[in-house]
Amino acid sequence: NEGFTDYYDLPNESAYAETCASVGLVFWANRMLGRGPNRRYADIMEVALYNGAMAGLSQDGKTFFYENPLESAGKHHRWTWHHCPCCPPNIARLLASVGSYMYAAADNEIAVHLYGESKARVPLAGGLTVQLSQETRYPWDGAIHFEVDPDRSARFAISLRIPEWAEGATLAVNGAPVDPATVTVDGYARIEREWQAGDSVDLTLPLIPRTLFANPKVRQDAGRAALMRGPLVYCVETTDNGHDLNGISLSSDPASAKTTEIAALEGAVALDVSVTRDEANWGSDLYRTTPPKRAASTARFVPYHLWDNRDPGEMLVWIRADQLQRGA
Repeated sequence: NEGFTDYYDLPNESAYAETCASVGLVFWANRMLGRGPNRRYADIMEVALYNGAMAGLSQDGKTFFYENPLESAGKHHRWTWHHCPCCPPNIARLLASVGSYMYAAADNEIAVHLYGESKARVPLAGGLTVQLSQETRYPWDGAIHFEVDPDRSARFAISLRIPEWAEGATLAVNGAPVDPATVTVDGYARIEREWQAGDSVDLTLPLIPRTLFANPKVRQDAGRAALMRGPLVYCVETTDNGHDLNGISLSSDPASAKTTEIAALEGAVALDVSVTRDEANWGSDLYRTTPPKRAASTARFVPYHLWDNRDPGEMLVWIRADQLQRGA
C-alpha cells in the first residue's frame, strides 16, 4: 500500500515504489549537491532517475506507471491516465529539465554529475564562459569524451563523478593518463589546470555486470539477488525467457555475461547470463518429497526501466541466487 509496515518489509509484487517518490528523490539529491560535489548524493540521484523515475514512462511517452513493483505476474501495465494524475506531469518536468541535473558550477569549478550526450555553456567567475561538450553512449557504453572550450585560456577545475561501482575507472587529459586516485575528492575526479580551447578529457567507466544482495532481514529477498550494470537495475521478462521466472536461478558470476543490443528497446543493452532452471515436467502434484531437477540454461536480462514495453508477461527483478551464495 501507499504507507509503512514493519522494518525491512519490502514485498516485491506489491511494492508501491511510486514514480513521484523517485522524482522527489532526484529533486532532493540535486539540492544536496548544491552544497558541493559529493558522490553519495549524485549516485543516489542517478539510480533514482534511471530505475525509479524512468520506469514510470513508456518508450513512446504515452503511458505511465503510478507504482513500480519489482515482480509482476503479468497483469501490471502502464495506464494512459490516472484518477490521481501526479506522475505524468512530474515525469514531464523532470525530463524537460534533466540538463540542469547533469551539470553544476561554482565560481571556478564545473561539476559533471550525470553522463549523457550533451553540450553545456557554463558561466564562471570573471565573466569567463566555458562550453563543455560531452560525447558518449552512456549508460550503454562507459566511454565518455569531453571537449573543453573556454572563451579564453583560464585556470579552473572540472570535477567528474566516479560512481562507487566503477572500479578500474580510467582518466586522461589531452590523451595523457591521469590516475583518478590522485585527484579524487568526495568521489569526484577534480582536474584543476589552465584550460584552453581544444583541450579534451576522456573518462572510461567499466560497465561490468554485478550482483546486489539485500539485507538478510528483508525476508522477501532471502536467497535472491538483483543484477546491475552501471547505474541500471536489470530484470527478466516472459518475452525473453518464457513463463515461470521464479524457476530461474543464477549459477555463475554475471560479470562474464554476454551483452546484446535489443532493437525493440531502441538499442538497449541486454545481458545473457548463465543460469539453471527448474524442470518443466513437475506434473500436477502440488507437493512431492524430492526437489525439482535443474538444467543449465541462459536467461536474458533487460533494463528494469524498459520492462512492459513489449509483449505483456511476467517480470522479476530479484532472482534466486542460492547457488551463488553456497559457492561463497
